[in-house]
Amino acid sequence: MNTSVPRRGAAPAGPAGGVVLTGLGVVSAFGRGTEPLLSGVCAGEPAFAPVERFPVDRRRVRVAATLPGTPELTGELHRVVDDACTRAGLDAADRAATPLLLAVHGDPDLARAPEHERPTRGAGALAARVATASGLSGVLRTYTNACVAASTAVADAAATIALGRAERLVVAAGYLVEADQFALFDAGRALAADGRVRPFSADRAGILLGDGVAAVVLESVAGADRRGATPLARLAGWGRSGDGYHVVQPRPDGAGLARAIRSALDRAGLAPGDVGYVNAHGSGSAQSDVAESAALRLAFGPDLAGVPVSSTKSVHGQALEASGLLELVVTVLALRAGRLPVNAGWLGPDGQCPVDDVVVDGGRPLLRDTALTLNAAFGGANTALLVRAA
Repeated sequence: MNTSVPRRGAAPAGPAGGVVLTGLGVVSAFGRGTEPLLSGVCAGEPAFAPVERFPVDRRRVRVAATLPGTPELTGELHRVVDDACTRAGLDAADRAATPLLLAVHGDPDLARAPEHERPTRGAGALAARVATASGLSGVLRTYTNACVAASTAVADAAATIALGRAERLVVAAGYLVEADQFALFDAGRALAADGRVRPFSADRAGILLGDGVAAVVLESVAGADRRGATPLARLAGWGRSGDGYHVVQPRPDGAGLARAIRSALDRAGLAPGDVGYVNAHGSGSAQSDVAESAALRLAFGPDLAGVPVSSTKSVHGQALEASGLLELVVTVLALRAGRLPVNAGWLGPDGQCPVDDVVVDGGRPLLRDTALTLNAAFGGANTALLVRAA
């Protein structure tokens, strides 16, 4: 597998404002395409419903945000990559020169597969199938690092373009709720027994899983101009950090995530007060939301009082490795529509989560042209992606 993209953590030498998003495609529990997703998150209508994809009668929790039927991951990934490339106006020659970065959880049947089948079931093999089906180049990289997998891939793609090592890349990510991970999270009592995700709220009870498959085309401003492509948004900044506090618990003071936020702002040359919306990681779990609230306080200081915050996991669920890309797409759609996604499930403030402006009502306008989307993962990995209107 060719991995000729910069090492993770490499700082770009070029201007971050030179990276634009020219195409996107998405699938969520709301359906295929951008309109159902945007409508759902801005209305604050959760997509959680009883799971019918596999048996859950012996589970403590029996709901998730899923598409009907039994969608197949390779096919869904191909569909969103093709949608993103089509929207970006990429012809066959453009696609053939474009690398793919893919974030996936992996094949749930890998451990049970015969030895001779396992090489065809790995993340790298999946990336190769998607790239071939979509007409992309053989330059590939796969990411499996939990809830920051997709956002890490986006940061790597942006750094690659800013460094002049590629003119254009496709980032894709996918997770479809399946029996193994559902059972694992249920057994660990991480799933919300009341069937709702309530980020930053009193009485929040945990996460719920959700389908998410997405793809974006990122390219240099110069490359987009040469093709006559119309940017959908600018990827103005990105930041990553690792605090290594605990295997599964976040660092309580939020220092690691705050560093990632500040890095994204610094790269973009912006101040905290320039941010018009934060799409928070907002898992709805007791410890994670407390730590993220502390991170926002550290990074924004007094400016946080004027920044609307919500977590769209409250409506589309936790898509594991695909979460970062699904939420980047949501953030871009909200920015373009000028509408704020709703933090659903809100029951009231929690004194341990002092976020002043949680978006709990639909219909609120987004008043600034800059938005931040955050993700955090087990092991203390944190990412921040900053997007601006094109």
